[in-house]
Amino acid sequence: MKTPGGSDSSKKAENPASAEEKTSEKIDFSNVKIEPLFEETVDFETFSKSDFRAVKIEACEAVPKSKKLLMFTLNDGTEKKRTILSGIHEYYEPEELIGKTAIAIVNLPPRKMMGIDSEGMLISAVHEENGREGLHLLLVDDHIPAGAKLY
Repeated sequence: MKTPGGSDSSKKAENPASAEEKTSEKIDFSNVKIEPLFEETVDFETFSKSDFRAVKIEACEAVPKSKKLLMFTLNDGTEKKRTILSGIHEYYEPEELIGKTAIAIVNLPPRKMMGIDSEGMLISAVHEENGREGLHLLLVDDHIPAGAKLY
């Protein structure tokens, strides 16, 4: 994720203890607001029609003439590469996402964005903190293979 003064994505923990310390670090959520849960329910049959898959990010680039959009080339476990556009450039630089494993809904109809067909939706967690929107792309363990179905 973008950090003040640049990206820290290329830095790796030099020893396991420092990585452990970061993992156990307490996070203060007292200034965080989340959207209320939907009151309307959805039946299981409708929900089960959504196809959530693990996808490997093979390429990512900023969409020309857009301040928000990133264009992802994804391996979804099939032979065809999938293109998904996502308005998360405010939160991530393209190069820090390449090689990561994310979660996508892959059976949405294509949607044109800036003249490019987006073939699904990447899943992110959104919240408000200190009056600003925060967003975290849902990234999962890289040991999960491309195309693995989520239940």
